[in-house]
Amino acid sequence: MPSRDRLTIGRLAARSGVNLETVRYYEKIGLMPEPGRTEGGHRVYDEQHRRRLAFIRRGRELGFSIEEIRALLDLAEPQRRSCDDVRTIASAHLQDVRAKIADLTRLEALLTATVDRCHAGRVGPSCAVLDLLEDAG
Repeated sequence: MPSRDRLTIGRLAARSGVNLETVRYYEKIGLMPEPGRTEGGHRVYDEQHRRRLAFIRRGRELGFSIEEIRALLDLAEPQRRSCDDVRTIASAHLQDVRAKIADLTRLEALLTATVDRCHAGRVGPSCAVLDLLEDAG
């Protein structure tokens, strides 16, 4: 590969917006392909590595699990493209996101009601927030 297309692991990480250790981790678990090596044994990456790493980073930002991203990467291969399979993965993830939103909405309502029952500035035998936490045990 021409030297101008070569990236060190640090440059790859910086251009992709991930931590250098994250690149190593993704390589270790097989999410990133093995890079080429210089004669001195240093890893060298190219544009395909950068695009793949950006795909993984974006998938993680959207909350997809490592295994979901692995499946999506497999489905992104030209010979394996299947919108139906991608839709299945994305739909299941969307259901998980909606369940988390519902849980957070319930949590917000509970905390709002509890905080509203707090009597700021008053010292008394009871505190709504502390009572809520103590009741959990």
